[in-house]
Amino acid sequence: MLDYNKRPGIADRINAAVDAALEAERAATLPRNYLGASRLGHACERALQFEFAGAPKDEGQDFSGRSLRIFAIGHELEDLAIRWLRATGLDLVTQKREGGQFGFSVAGGRIRGHVDGIVAEAPAALGLRIPALWECKTMNAKNWRETVAKGVTVAKPVYAAQIALYQAYMEATVPGISANPALFTAINKDTAELHHELVRFDADLAQRMSDRGVRILRATDAGELLPRIAANRDFLECRFCPWAERCWGLPT
Repeated sequence: MLDYNKRPGIADRINAAVDAALEAERAATLPRNYLGASRLGHACERALQFEFAGAPKDEGQDFSGRSLRIFAIGHELEDLAIRWLRATGLDLVTQKREGGQFGFSVAGGRIRGHVDGIVAEAPAALGLRIPALWECKTMNAKNWRETVAKGVTVAKPVYAAQIALYQAYMEATVPGISANPALFTAINKDTAELHHELVRFDADLAQRMSDRGVRILRATDAGELLPRIAANRDFLECRFCPWAERCWGLPT
């Protein structure tokens, strides 16, 4: 008798095992106990509050193995970008002498950030003022083209907020880093195209994001829930929020 039931092939079995291993590794990783500067530009303060408080995500909303593979590829591409930029003559510093990334910690360690790198020296022909913050992101082709066309500040406000916070808070340990434009690099994951742009320090944006972080900490400490970003669940940000069920299941 013919059996028309599809059985998983070798690719399916191996991929399932890889993803299961990655998901188990992720589950065993201790969650952050601080607000990350890379997240403070997110549109919804309530979502950031849920994240900071460690509220469980809705069922099925944890990162899948495929998502974790995408993140890992992004990290590897950033390492390649470091090598490529150093080949141009940039003195791109990514580790402190004693080891570990450059970064900052404020509000008793409850707001932190870790920078991708600092340009300490650069060939005069490149026209960079130093020291300069270096921030690198990997993107699919659609997001990369949008960033090239509009600039990171308009196309990716979360990244712009991250850069502004880094420039502000790193000034204490790297004098001059806020006076000079940051170097932002975007890698097109589909085509390996590179985009670079200079991002001037936005002190107002940095202050707003810092105030936002303090507001989230204070509300969480007081047991108060910050307002939703929208009045209706069909709002775009809400449709993709991993805490949507939790959030909209609450009376306000």
